[in-house]
Formats: sequence, structure tokens, C-alpha cells
Amino acid sequence: MLSTNDIRRTFLDYFASHDHQIVPSAPLVPYNDPSLMFVNAGMVPFKNIFTGLETPPAPRATASQKCVRAGGKHNDLDNVGYTARHLTLFEMLGNFSFGDYFKERAIELAWGLVTKEFGLDKDRLLVTIYHTDDEAFDLWRKIAGLPEDRIIRIATKDNFWTMGSDGPCGPCSEIFWDHGPDVAGGPPGSPDEDGDRFVEIWNLVFMQHLQEADEITGNLPHPSIDTGMGLERISTVLQGVHSVFETDSFQTLIGASEELTGTKAQGESRASHQIIADHLRSTSFLLADGVLPSNEGRGYVLRRIMRRAMRHAHLLGAKEPLMHRLVPSLVGEMGQAYPELPRAQALISEVLEREETRFRQTLDKGLRLLDDETNTLGEGDQLPGETAFRLYDTFGFPYDLTEDALRQRGIKVDREGFDEAMAQQKAAARAAWKGSGAAADEDVWFDIADREGATEFTGYNATSGEGRVVALVVDGKEVQSADAGQDVIILTNQTPFYGESGGQAGDSGVISDERGLSITVTGTSKPLGRLHAHRATINHGRIAVDDTVHMTVNAERRDRIRANHSATHLVHAALRRRLGDHVTQKGSLVEEGRMRFDFSHPKPLTDEDIAAVEAEVNEEIRANEEVTTRLMSPDEAIEAGAMALFGEKYGDEVRVLSMGRTTEGRNYSVELCGGTHVNATGDIGLFRIISESAVSSGVRRIEVMTGEAARQWLVSREETLKSVASLLKTVPEEAEARVKALVDERRNLEKELAEARKQLALGGGGQSGGPVDETIAGVKFSGQVLEGLNPKDLRGLLDDAKKRMESGVAAIVAVNEGRAAFAAAVTADLTDRYDAVEIVKAGVAALGGKGGGGRPDMAQGGGPDGTKAADALAAVRAILQGD
Repeated sequence: MLSTNDIRRTFLDYFASHDHQIVPSAPLVPYNDPSLMFVNAGMVPFKNIFTGLETPPAPRATASQKCVRAGGKHNDLDNVGYTARHLTLFEMLGNFSFGDYFKERAIELAWGLVTKEFGLDKDRLLVTIYHTDDEAFDLWRKIAGLPEDRIIRIATKDNFWTMGSDGPCGPCSEIFWDHGPDVAGGPPGSPDEDGDRFVEIWNLVFMQHLQEADEITGNLPHPSIDTGMGLERISTVLQGVHSVFETDSFQTLIGASEELTGTKAQGESRASHQIIADHLRSTSFLLADGVLPSNEGRGYVLRRIMRRAMRHAHLLGAKEPLMHRLVPSLVGEMGQAYPELPRAQALISEVLEREETRFRQTLDKGLRLLDDETNTLGEGDQLPGETAFRLYDTFGFPYDLTEDALRQRGIKVDREGFDEAMAQQKAAARAAWKGSGAAADEDVWFDIADREGATEFTGYNATSGEGRVVALVVDGKEVQSADAGQDVIILTNQTPFYGESGGQAGDSGVISDERGLSITVTGTSKPLGRLHAHRATINHGRIAVDDTVHMTVNAERRDRIRANHSATHLVHAALRRRLGDHVTQKGSLVEEGRMRFDFSHPKPLTDEDIAAVEAEVNEEIRANEEVTTRLMSPDEAIEAGAMALFGEKYGDEVRVLSMGRTTEGRNYSVELCGGTHVNATGDIGLFRIISESAVSSGVRRIEVMTGEAARQWLVSREETLKSVASLLKTVPEEAEARVKALVDERRNLEKELAEARKQLALGGGGQSGGPVDETIAGVKFSGQVLEGLNPKDLRGLLDDAKKRMESGVAAIVAVNEGRAAFAAAVTADLTDRYDAVEIVKAGVAALGGKGGGGRPDMAQGGGPDGTKAADALAAVRAILQGD
């Protein structure tokens, strides 16, 4: 018997031997189709090749593409576990011709594989064709030798494939396997076709037409081939079983589940084991491809799948979290074909264990309440929608789990009542928002959010992607389209553009499409905290609601912003280590050119503090440790030592960012943050504090540059140093010593100049020609007017006068460029009779000024009118005379 892994390898090797390039499976998140939540068909990764937007990797290709159908239009979730063939994750084997071979070669290759390589009995195979495809009919008869009654014409869309209302399309031909008359059901196209006897194993799409608005308008210049064979389904045929869960790959996973729960996959437990096996596969692959559980978009669907499996683990009696313990079995079964699984094994296990631990608390509370509310209900009854909403709103118990939990008891849930309760809650939230004083035009964001839900941010790991336009806003009002020259706010269902929040600037970039649309995005904001609004100017073309657009972030700007953002985390840790645990962030601004960080600290940082913080941060940067992100509840994050950053709003799930080297089991920095960050600390490049200042009492601010901006800043400083050295006629290394020598030389020259001016003044250059000593009312008085004397020298001259007189009062007026400085001194024995301050005030008043200050024995002031110098001395004489 061929194993599932053998079947996959046989398929790929077969087409490789016929000149097909083996292409690895694309991630489950589609990069080229925003209308899809997940890749749900094997051709999705090749869509842009078929439409001519991308060049094919080779004329022929083959792949085993992982696919998920568990959200949006393609949702098999509720059926999984209860039917023989529904899965959330399946593998689609396919071969593709991009304008190379067409129908005849495709049919030859398909028939050769199923009858020779797989050895299926020709007599138990039949095919369908589109009812007008006579060419395919003739080729099946010629190549396979099938009789006419086993080539069934189907006149419905089931056998005509389209990519959408516009684009390539063409007829299909499906290959069916007959399980035999012991299984109920009839051939395709018959009234009993929904039975299990005839199962489709392969679909061949002959892509040959082009359509517009659902009408065929012509033929493709290069017809192509797209085929899809479900690996799990063909495995049932080749392994002789009727259910995908009976194939070897699933039996391995179910066996592990049985062993860990101690419960056999029999009776009512069979569905639970099957659900766990399937959901383990889809959740693990989604996690490996970067989807993380959340309350919106893809993350919400992932969480739904997880919780459905976890509830069935609970039903099987698992006392401890189960899902993460099954991951090694999955990796052993599928890891060789999909290397992303073993690479992400640790992450997958961690997320599953954490989610199941948290959900068990929710589940216990919810099931107890559900039991209380339904103990009087029986089969055919209905649980009120208001009760289901209370379970959801109060206990986090999702609606679909309430529905699933009551399924086996035959109890339905009032969906209309649930939706009505949800609408009432939203109306109350809107009223509360208005009551908070928010602008009236915020109503437009509520309208969009209520209608479209939150924008899904895809930019943590990407700077480009596709998006579907869900709303356009011009001057605060929604419009259906906008044209070149207009400024418009664009909202899409998903975006790689980060919306401004938590101090980090929003992204900028471009929006375009294949029709020539060109839009410049100048910034991105985040209304209501859950929408991403792109502020944009349309350069060329028209944009309309429901358009699919390509979105490209300015990656270089994003890199600079995220380097600065990651630096805030490192500097926060460094400041706390240097200054103490009282340091907490009080605000930040993260832009492309710089970073500003405010923090609590009672005094300025010293030069030594700044140097130490810089050195420590740069040491972590040079260590180039990986930056990791995990999702946790806020309580779990704080318990794990994470710090909440200022300006972030935290819901019931937070991103915990860890960076820097590990010491005693903990990273250098562990903080809660929803921003974009570098992949490794080395990506920051360089860290430099360029200023430190006060913001308010007890709050300091540093401004920082990182990376290339920091390098250029240092280069600029070095160029300045070189210029200074050149002016000093020396080299930069000796510039400091040269400047110090010049400063000392200038200081000596200033002293010599001051002394020269002093001597010049004392030598008769003034009005008096020298000091005049006289006795007034028995008190010695020395008065003098000097021109060109530095006022700083007045006190020294007065000290000389006091020494000369031994007892007395001295006053000097220094006149410079019309203004006058006035100083007076009183010897110690006379300070009880005369106050130098009062004497100066009188002299200053004579000079046309006011005030003056000092001590009783020495004071100084000044006035605007130097021509009144003699009057100032006369005022002193009057005081001594007692006038």
C-alpha cells in the first residue's frame, strides 16, 4: 500500500520526469488575492501568472499546495469530523502548463498517472466534461479508450471554471473513481450523484477563454492547464478506505490522540478524535505561516479552529492541555514534505499550549453557564440569542462553540437574537464614544467598522500585499470613487501599512493596480484603534470601492522607523539598569529621522550616565540577538516580567516583544508593544543620544538617532572638528590641546589688558586726574571718576582705597561709552553709621538709574548718564554731611 507521503512524492516525481518544475507550496496567506482569507485551491499562488501579471517560473510546474477552507465563502469547518471527506486543511496536488501543452497532453499525463503509476483499474474510472466540449470528449475516447457512457457531459458550472467575473476561464474535465455497487450513490449528473459511490479524484481545467462581466469575449492567445487532485481523497482510493480519516497519515495522528487521552476513536468519540487530528494540521500550518490567534480576521478563524479542537479534547476527558503534545507526531508525519513545520515546531507548541490553558478556563465557566441555561431544554428547543451573547461577551465563549456544544443534544441557537444583542452593544459603544467629546465626523469610522470589521494588518512580516478597497472617505464623508488630483482616505480589508499608534509614525508608500492607478500614501492613521486609514493623493487613474489594489510600503522609511522603535525598548532597559527601577516611560515619538524618549527621573543625566547608557545599548546592538514576539494575555505578560509601554492600548491579547541577550532566563528587554520592530538588534546599527533635557518636574527627555542617521550626525561632527583643526593649523587629534592653549593665552591677555586699562585710568585719563581724598564731617572720603575702566575692576580699587584710608568712605564712577558704573565702600568701623548699599542707590539715582546692591561694606550699581559722574560723587558727600 502506498503511504500518503509516497503518493505525494510519486505525483511530484512523475511530473518532474515530464519536464515540470517542482514548486514548493506557497504560504497559506495569499499574497495575490485579497478576496481570499486563505489559499483554498492549488492554483491560487499561480493566479497572477495565468492573468499575465507575473512571469512563470518555468513553462511547466507541479506542486503539492497546502490549502485551508475554514473562513469566508469557503468554510467547511462545521462539517469537519462528521463527514468522510471534509477537512479544514488539505493538500492539492497539481500540474500546470503556462501556455505550453494543452488538452491532449494534459489528458495523456493524467491517464498515465492514475492507471500506470497509481495502477487504478481503468474499468472503475469515468470522466465528466463540459457539455459543449467535443474536443475533450474525442480525446478521452482516443487516449483512454473510454466508452461513451463513461464520458459524461455536464451542462452546469460544475464543469466550467472561472477565476471571477473577469479573466481567464475554460471547461473542466473531472476524473471519478467508482467505489463499487456496495456503496450508495449514482454517477455524476444523476439524481443520486451526492452519494459516496462515485468520488471525484482529479479536476483538469482547460483554461482557453477570456471573459468580461461573466461573458466570454474571446480566446486566450496561450491556452493553459491547471489541475487539482486532493491528496487526502486520492489516498482513500489507493489505500482502499472510504474516509480521509482512515488514511495512514490521519491514523497516525488519531493514534497519538487516543494514546494521550486513553480514549478510543469509537462511537461518539470518533468525531472528536477526527476533529482534533484535522484541526491540529490546520492550526499548525497556519502558525508556521505566520498567522497568530487574535480576535480579528485570519487570527480569529485560527482561534476558532483551535478552540473547536480543544473543546473536543475536553469532551474526550483530557485533564491537561492536549494539542501541543500532538505536534511531534504531526512534524514526524509531514515535516519532511513541509520543512516549515519543524522550523516552527517550538512556536507551534508554545502557542497551542498557551491557548489551550487559557481556553480551558473560558470553557469551564461557559459550559457551566450553558448547562444552567439549557437544563430545561430538550431536542428541538432553542437557546435564546441573548443568552448566547452573554456567554460570548462576558465569558469569551464564541457563538460557534455554543452552537457546536448543543448540536449533539439537538438544541438550536437563536442567531437573530444573538445578532440583535451584538448590534445593541455596538450602538452603546458608539453613544459612549460621542459622549466622550469625540468629533462628530468619527461617525464615519463607526459606520465602516460596523459594516466591514477591523482592518487586518499584514505588515509585521511584509511591506507589500494586495488589498480590497472597502471604503473611500473624502472631506469626512464616504464616497464610491475618487479621481486623479483628489486627496482621499482609503480603507482596505487588509494592509501592510502600519497605522500611527503608540508613538510610532504611520507608514507611507504607494497604492497601484495593473490599470495604471498611481496613488501616493502620505501617512496611515488608526481610527477607533481597529481601522487602518491611508491618507493619500491620487496621481493618476480612478479608485473605487471593491477595487483590488497593490499596496507597497516605503520599506526604507519603515526600516528607519522600526530601528528607532526597537531602540526605545533597549534604551528603556538601559536607563532602568543605570538609574534605577523608578525609571518608566512617559512618552515617545518614533519617526524615521529620530527618536524621542521621555522618562521619569528627578534630575538631569550626567555625562557619565549618558555615556554608560549609550555604551550598554550599543553593546546589545552589536550582540545582534534575534527579536522575538509572542502573544499573551496582559496578565500573563506582566507575570512574565514584561513592561507596558506608554501610549499603547491593550485588549485581552498583547504582543510581548523580547530583545537583547538572555541573562538568568530573561531577555535584556521584555515589553508589551504592538509596533513594528527589527528582526535582530544588529539591524539598529548604531545608537547615539544627541540631547538630554527637562520636560516637566520629574520627567526627562532624550533625543536619539540610530543607524545611518546617527552615522551621518557623527560624520557631521567630525567634519566640524576637522574644520576647526584646520583653522587652528593643527590636526584633529591635537585640536583640544591647541584650543586649551589658546584659551589660556586669551585669559592671560585679558588680564594684561585689564591691568593696562586700569593703569591708564589711574594715570590721569579720567575727569579727576586721580583719587581725591578729603574729610567731610570728620570722615575721610575718597572719590574718583575713571574713564574706560572695566566695572569688574572697581571693587579692587575700592579695597585699595580702604586700606589707604584705614577709616573712611570711598566711591568710584567708571564711565564707558556714555554709561556709568558706580561702586562704594565703607570701612568696617563705619558700617554702623553708613550703609554702602544706600550710598550706591543715591549715586545711581544721580546717574539717572535705579537700585544697586551688595553688602553694607561694599555695593555697586549703574546708570545711563555718564556725564553726571560728578553729581554721583556729590550725592555721597551730601550723605556724609548729613544732608
